[in-house]
Amino acid sequence: MLFVKFIVLLLLAFVVVSLFSGLYFLVKDKGQTNRTANALTVRIGLSIVVIMIIIIAGATGIIEINPNPVYEGNEATAPASGAAPEPAQETGRRRE
Repeated sequence: MLFVKFIVLLLLAFVVVSLFSGLYFLVKDKGQTNRTANALTVRIGLSIVVIMIIIIAGATGIIEINPNPVYEGNEATAPASGAAPEPAQETGRRRE
């Protein structure tokens, strides 16, 4: 689990480096080369890899996805998967 988190953080660091290298090439080259587009393509590719790693690790149970905060961890009152939560009951008293 720690290894997967390390890989994700490392890839996110590379995404940030690619973002700033694209900014640098944009300012320096003034649109004369394709280095800005290449840096942004690398950033998008790395972002897709990070998202896929998180989805696969969450689906296989390698990392634990946060539970739904609406039910505060009480699985007995949580509705079935895909069901909408029930609305809160009114007490019958109204403000005037």
